[in-house]
Order: sequence, then structure tokens, then C-alpha cells
Amino acid sequence: MGSKSQAATGELQVLSRVVDQQNDQEQGGDGMPVWFVHTDYNVYDLKGKLVKHVFNTTGHYAEDPSRVSLPAGRYLVKAQARDYLRVQVPVIIEPGRTTRVHLDDNWKPSASASKNAVVTEPDGNPVGWLANSR
Repeated sequence: MGSKSQAATGELQVLSRVVDQQNDQEQGGDGMPVWFVHTDYNVYDLKGKLVKHVFNTTGHYAEDPSRVSLPAGRYLVKAQARDYLRVQVPVIIEPGRTTRVHLDDNWKPSASASKNAVVTEPDGNPVGWLANSR
């Protein structure tokens, strides 16, 4: 029975805008190491109800974005992108799969990819694949 509920969920990983962090507890500017984290984001259902606020780090000093488990379905992600204050991206979570949204401007589809298969920001930067295009 447990595997049935797992099969009805998928994962979401949002590579949102990257900001730097510094562990300078005493504010002395003593050159403590700087690391980079992805900004937090919100996931909404299609009616606009908040489903989840995601703290988008995997741990202190970690630079990888979080992966969150969600029931299969359609959602709206509101997040910060590299060159935008906030963007809205529709996503589909499929059972047993990971949906990734690339808002940090570090992902490029292959040169042979059809332009009609890629979701882009208003300036044309690619952020992911359209549903059923891969």
C-alpha cells in the first residue's frame, strides 16, 4: 500500500535565482566563506491556493536546491529568476518522476531541440521542456 501512494507522487526541483550567503555571525567581515543558495519559492494549485512554501536549500553551506515531493498534478511555481524579481511557471508533476525548472540561467537544451518543445522566460532564456515534448 505504501508503494501505491509513492507512485502517485513525483518530485519538483526548482533551480531558482542564486544568491550568496556568508556565515559572519559577528558581522566583523572577517572573510568567512561565502556559498551560494537558490532562493525560496512557492507552489500553488491552479486555483491559486498555496500548496507549499519551499526553503530551497538542502542544508547549511549546501548549494543544491531542494527536491520536494508533491502529488501528481498541475501546479504553478512562483519564484525568483536570475534576471527577474519573480516569475510564474506552470509545472506538471508526474508519478515517479522529477520535474526541474531552471531559473538560474545555467541550463541550455541541446542544439537539436525543437524551439516549440522548450518553455522560456520572456527574454527567451530556456527554463524547461513543455509537457509531452520529451
